[in-house]
Amino acid sequence: MNTLFRWASWAGIVLLAVMMLLPGAAEAARPVQDHELNYFQTSETTVDGRKALRIEIGMDRDKLEYKVSTRPYLTKQLVIDMENTMPGELRKTIKMKSSLASRVRIAELQRNHTQVRIDFTSDVQAENYKVYTLDRDRKAKKPYRLVIDILEPEGEPAAGSVGGVKGHTVVIDAGHGGSDSGAVGPTGVAEKTVTLAVAKKVQAILQNSGARVVMTRTKDVDVYGPNSTAAQELQARCNVANFDPSAEIFVSIHCNSFSNPSANGMETYHYAGSRQGKRLAALLNEELDKEMGLFNRGVKTANFYVIKHTNMPSSLIELAFISNYREERLLDSDSQQQKMAMAVARAISRYFRSA
Repeated sequence: MNTLFRWASWAGIVLLAVMMLLPGAAEAARPVQDHELNYFQTSETTVDGRKALRIEIGMDRDKLEYKVSTRPYLTKQLVIDMENTMPGELRKTIKMKSSLASRVRIAELQRNHTQVRIDFTSDVQAENYKVYTLDRDRKAKKPYRLVIDILEPEGEPAAGSVGGVKGHTVVIDAGHGGSDSGAVGPTGVAEKTVTLAVAKKVQAILQNSGARVVMTRTKDVDVYGPNSTAAQELQARCNVANFDPSAEIFVSIHCNSFSNPSANGMETYHYAGSRQGKRLAALLNEELDKEMGLFNRGVKTANFYVIKHTNMPSSLIELAFISNYREERLLDSDSQQQKMAMAVARAISRYFRSA
């Protein structure tokens, strides 16, 4: 029995030795080692004829496995997850002096998993960045490295267009403005800034489609004038519409706010008794729901001054809750503002098409 056991042991040792001699066996048996990040460098360059910021993160070995992603509500952040990687001696937070990115954060989420988060100064778009690896460059004294090129955004995209509005006159009211900031989000985004940005995008789309657009304001100003009362300011907005004999509908753009930061979603309003105002509010609600996918708080009636005192079908929109951190980020995003504007323009198009 002992002899049989000894023969089995020797056979196992011989078999293991033979396997280790096979091509690639030693490499396969060797445990996977972590990459250690040991280099960080930035430079201004040109990529495909566009100004670019190049970020290089170096490591001691090649064959890095990584994944690039974005977050729906963090529209200005690019995330890179790296497997079998340790941050090494690199700083956790690196501030950038660039017009294209403001900060890089490096964190080891768990063993063998390092995450790099880059805060862009504009919305992250697939055509505005490139991520790739480069081999070691001994002449330039650079190690194996992950490279992130952040490209300057190209010119503003076309405003877009909708049908059915040619020849019609629409009044767009950007809520608040001037001395009245409206609600302010947790990171300081002001309602008056968001409403003006979205209103101007709606204006561009409608004008590009042949409509005449009347704006209650096109700048950060009080409509009535400095030191006006709330009633004077609100009536001045109504007067912009009421004093224009060709004006057909009035749309007032706002952001919601509540003491509880978890409050979220969008909603639209009309004045009770206005059948066409209700139809306009319903169409705005449907299009914003389809485009943005936020919690839909419904179509409601209200006695808001601007929809009560205008002489035409009117609706007031609450785009989202600026008091909600995630929705504040959305409201402050240029690309998301464009989506909201397109939804509003499509609703107006449907209103006139089905009149």
